[in-house]
Parts: sequence; structure tokens; C-alpha cells
Amino acid sequence: MLRYSDMTIEDAIASFLRYIETERRLSAATVHDYGEILSHFAHYLRERWQEEEVVQVKPAEIRAWQMEMAETGLSAVTLRKRLVALRSFFRYLRRQGVVTADLMARVVTPKMPKRLPVFYTEKETCCIYDSSLFDDNFEGQRDQLLLRLLYETGIRRAEVVGLTERSVDFSAKTLKVLGKRDKERIIPLENEIIHNIKCYFSLKEQEVGANEAFFVRSNGKPFTGSDVDKVVKHYMTPLSHADRISPHVFRHSFATHMLNEGADIGAIKELLGHTDLSATEIYTHVSRQHIQEVYRHAHPREKNNNP
Repeated sequence: MLRYSDMTIEDAIASFLRYIETERRLSAATVHDYGEILSHFAHYLRERWQEEEVVQVKPAEIRAWQMEMAETGLSAVTLRKRLVALRSFFRYLRRQGVVTADLMARVVTPKMPKRLPVFYTEKETCCIYDSSLFDDNFEGQRDQLLLRLLYETGIRRAEVVGLTERSVDFSAKTLKVLGKRDKERIIPLENEIIHNIKCYFSLKEQEVGANEAFFVRSNGKPFTGSDVDKVVKHYMTPLSHADRISPHVFRHSFATHMLNEGADIGAIKELLGHTDLSATEIYTHVSRQHIQEVYRHAHPREKNNNP
């Protein structure tokens, strides 16, 4: 339990950051971002209101900080991110008894604009199954397998980087993935990609020697997130007209194409590792658009009315 009467805002921030890092086990990037946001808030309080102690912070000062940021032209997305960090910070302080009032009660977080996920078309993703697109060597086989795994499993870039050879259960034909907050999930693999993984592992051992990492460079070093980005952009930039080219677009494509083929949304939720169905439901909007497009192009009446 913290001691509070003279606790500085900086001390409270340091305590909060230790908490989200060690107990909530948030990612290093999230801890860093929260630290930057809260440091900005502390600097504002000190310079604008001469506040040094956390118990002196007032709701009006928080709203003034919000207004000042909005007036600088910050996007709703950025402003929302900063207020989410601040809300989490004061929620923690209330649980610890450092503050008693809900200082964020009258602070309205701007709504996020709804953006439909970008995805590759089925025709575009079919291209990654054309072996002539890839060099006939270790790097070519690795790159094709990487693209196929992204598309056929919907796993995140960080999850790809975290894969090892032991992530694959060849007898069960499954892939064990370590997702956000160290949550494990099991993804089924079809026979062809199981065969391709076996061939790749064998070639990897010949080229770079025994290596526990799943995807590696030609020098044997494990793949990084940057390596995954480079492979995806190298192959997909000339193939796709998507507004964005990234590994995560394969994840969107996986979910969208599965829904278009009639897959159960609850099953897709589990495959993606979402904790909340609402995170998966955004793909139903894309699926509806696809159905409407098919209808407009296929129904005779629609074709006659919309030449």
C-alpha cells in the first residue's frame, strides 16, 4: 500500500508503471507509451497549475489538459489513447487509496471513428500459392511459408516472431501460439502446410544448422518483426491494391474470407485469440459489404437497374 499525503505526481506515475509492467504484464511498448503520456500530463500540471502532489489534482485541471490537447489539433485516436492512459492511472490510485474521488468522472473520452479493416482480396491471396513467385532456395521456401502461415492462421506479427519448432504438433496437426498477455491458443493446420513446414524445417537444418526458432535469416538469426514486415511488403506490394500492406492485413483477410465462406463468428473469435466478440464483429461489416457487392453484380434485376 502506498503512503500518500505528500506523494508527488512523479512518484505516483512510477508506482503505476511498475504495477502495469510487473502485475498486469502489459507490453514494454505499452508501458513506455503510458509513461510518455503521464509525464506530459505531470509537466502540464507543474507548468500550468503549479501542482506537484497527486492529491492536489482536480477534475477541472484534467479537463483543461484535454481541451488544450484538442486545440492543438490532435486526432480523436491520439486524444483517446492519452485519456485511456490517464483513466487507468487514476483508477489505480483510487484502488490504492491515494485519491478518493473519481477525478475522471466528467471527462468524456472521444469516440473512435469506425474504420473497416483493410484486407487482401481472395484473388490477391491466391498468388502466394504460386511457387514461381518465390526463389527456389531456402529464403524462397521460408518466405512462401511465412505468407501462407499468416493467411491460413490469422496470427499476429509478434506471434509469428515468437514461434519455435516446438510450436508445431505434427501428430495433432496444430500450431500453439502465444498471444497477448501470454494467452495460449491452438490453431489447426491443414495437411499441405504441415508438409511444407516439415520440408522447411529439414531445409533449415541443412542451411543454417539446428535452430529452435521457427523463422530465421540465412545466417541463422531468428526473425524479427522488421523481417516479417519486409517479406510481406516485398511480395504483396506488387500483388495487391490494398490501401495498406502489412502482416496484419493478412489477419484481416483471414477473418474476412472465413466469414465470407460462412464460418461461425465464435470460431473465428477463438482462432484470432480475441477476448471479446465485439473485436471480431467488425469483420461482419466487411462481409456484408461483400455480400451486397455480389448481389449487385449477380442478381439480374440489379444488373439491369445498375448498368
